[in-house]
Amino acid sequence: MKTSKEILILVWFFLLASLQLSLAKEARNPLKNSCLTCHKENDILPEDFNGKDIHIRKGIACSGCHGGNPNSDDAEIAMSKKYGFKGVPSKKDIPKFCGRCHSNIKFMRKYNPMIKTDQVQQYFTSKHGQLLKKGDENVAVCTSCHTAHSIFPPTEGESTVYALNVPRTCNKCHGNSKLMDKYNLNTNQFDEYKNSVHGKALLEEKDFSAPACNDCHGNHGALPPKTPSIVYVCGNCHINNYAYFKQTKMAQAFARHNFHGCVECHGNHAIKKPIDDNVGNGPRAFCIRCHISGSKGLAVAAAINNKLRLLNVLIDSAKNLEKKVISFGMDDENIYFDVKDVKHVLIKARTTVHTFDSAKVNKVAAKGIQIAQKAIWEANSKIDEYYSRKRYLVAASSIFTLFLIILYIKFRSSKKEKE
Repeated sequence: MKTSKEILILVWFFLLASLQLSLAKEARNPLKNSCLTCHKENDILPEDFNGKDIHIRKGIACSGCHGGNPNSDDAEIAMSKKYGFKGVPSKKDIPKFCGRCHSNIKFMRKYNPMIKTDQVQQYFTSKHGQLLKKGDENVAVCTSCHTAHSIFPPTEGESTVYALNVPRTCNKCHGNSKLMDKYNLNTNQFDEYKNSVHGKALLEEKDFSAPACNDCHGNHGALPPKTPSIVYVCGNCHINNYAYFKQTKMAQAFARHNFHGCVECHGNHAIKKPIDDNVGNGPRAFCIRCHISGSKGLAVAAAINNKLRLLNVLIDSAKNLEKKVISFGMDDENIYFDVKDVKHVLIKARTTVHTFDSAKVNKVAAKGIQIAQKAIWEANSKIDEYYSRKRYLVAASSIFTLFLIILYIKFRSSKKEKE
């Protein structure tokens, strides 16, 4: 059995080993290094520094980017070129500075085997990158969008490139009139976008399927879509509209005249939710911008608009009758599903508008008209059935009441005879 002295010696060795292990761990831990300690003590941390930055979380701290010796408390040693200290890069060097890791497939695979490593290559194909190569340091670089010390994955809400934050991140530069004047660019894109159908869906309704700036312009290789590519950009989401449009004579005419496909009718940043009267010959129709009164094009547009209007009228009639059926306590199940089917047909008809062929729109609309008429007929039948039941009930109630009156009179007569 061990003596108390031997036990004390063992405890002392155990504590010493634990302390050495803790010190070694601290020395290896990039989160606890002389860079961070010194900058904190002297209150010279970068303005955008965030301790939850993705690099810090992954164990890559100050020296991971800036080099130097994070284990030395001596500033001259810590920031010595002997230890690869790079300091703050100039703006023109930032893409390559970040690219040392982000373009290294072997290095990045340790953290995410699916991450792209061609960002720098893409960046220099962008307008930003092209101008930076020419010596223009006013343009955006990696840190302009991602920040320098508060970088988060794009899936996290704190990230400057999180879907909801992208429009405002781009607007930091593109909403700066003093900066944009140098390039003769507008600064109203964000205001137009936030009031558009896409902006309202993303920023107000939090619908992440709605596009932000980068969905149309690209990320690292950002460029304004050129004339021939507009329909392809829009077609990434609006697949059927694109498929119909590209087969039309109008698409060919647009290409000949160098028109911007979808943009000519719908606009770009200030896209409003389309309405049926956008096609036709009325004051709100896009068609009248190009087609003159009495032209074949306007006649076709008017015919398409008439079918869309008819479908809307039939849907409204069926829905109003359905409400009446429900208020009478009758079964509306078949009517409800018929109305839903007509709405789907209406959506398909609206998409078919992009064929600019009234016959094709009529063919689609005819199915919806047939279903709507069926729903209206069934609703009217239910309403007639209700009134029939009501008449029968009134008649039966009247007969029953008359029977009770006769019975009462007989009862009174019999009572008098007995008296």
